[in-house]
Amino acid sequence: MMFERVREDIQSVFHRDPAARNAFEVLTCYPGLHAIWMHRLSHWLWQREFKWLARMSSNLGRWLTGVEIHPGAKIGRRFFIDHGMGIVIGETAEIGDDVTLYHGVTLGGTSWNKGKRHPTLGDGVIVGAGAKILGPFTVGAGAKIGSNAVVTREVPPGATAVGIPGRIIAKTDDEQEARRKAIAEKIGFDAYGVSGDMPDPVARAIGQLLDHVQAVEERLEGMCGALKALGSDYCAKELPSLREEDFAEVQPKEKGSSA
Repeated sequence: MMFERVREDIQSVFHRDPAARNAFEVLTCYPGLHAIWMHRLSHWLWQREFKWLARMSSNLGRWLTGVEIHPGAKIGRRFFIDHGMGIVIGETAEIGDDVTLYHGVTLGGTSWNKGKRHPTLGDGVIVGAGAKILGPFTVGAGAKIGSNAVVTREVPPGATAVGIPGRIIAKTDDEQEARRKAIAEKIGFDAYGVSGDMPDPVARAIGQLLDHVQAVEERLEGMCGALKALGSDYCAKELPSLREEDFAEVQPKEKGSSA
């Protein structure tokens, strides 16, 4: 059973980290994985009332990996910590299956009272680097927490929370996204980052401009059609294309490979 779980943990790294090359490298060079294995030992001791030993093994794991997981925390299967330095997981935190945390994440409390005071993460949750999730509430299955967000209230399943304080961002519907992509291609501009999952204000502004351009084009086509119906031979000129070099400074830089 133990070796099955270890094999499962290693496979979860391959599924979520393109930098992983082979099992031996993952086994020996991934401190996030070592932190999870040490937590399983400390949690086993904690459940059997060996509290001091549990805290000592947890503290040893913190020294070795930079990841602090209280032995009382409950963690599901295929949990993945990527670049785990600085992660803190509190005593009453509960983590489902297939959850991913990046470095600097805190699952903390907002009260000194005993009892449930840390968050619960549903299956498949992804928490970006530096995010803080504080309080005894649930982050629903499949939700995403943006980097450096500070979340202090419940996040619905499948939602994306960003910012300080954390807020839920609306996902752009597929039909609107397809229209934006079509108009961007038509005018020769690559509208980088225009996505409902990217709360970048520049991306939002570009998306709204594309919506406006599309509305203007539809209105012009309607006016031309009306003029032709009245017997006019007026024909609108083609719109000038946008030159790629004019947008060189706003084009996205190539992303480096994951370390």
